[in-house]
Amino acid sequence: MEISEFQKLIERIYYEKDSARGMEGTFMWFAEEFGELTRALRRGQTDELPGEFADVFAWLASLASIAGIDLQEAVMQKYEKGCPRCFKAPCSC
Repeated sequence: MEISEFQKLIERIYYEKDSARGMEGTFMWFAEEFGELTRALRRGQTDELPGEFADVFAWLASLASIAGIDLQEAVMQKYEKGCPRCFKAPCSC
């Protein structure tokens, strides 16, 4: 699945609710999910990690949609040539 396909999937599932909540409210949910990922990493809960990474990515995609950002396009513009500073992969900065 491409990033853009995932973003559209998340839009179909959550856009109405998340956009009604607004950027600020949706960001608070994102921050909570980010905290859950942090906690799982800190505690070494490897069985929880796939779901927590997926949740963070879904909330990030939803925020991008609310902001009118095509996440795949943004990622490609910034990173397709490697590191945004030295343009190398791996980074040599």
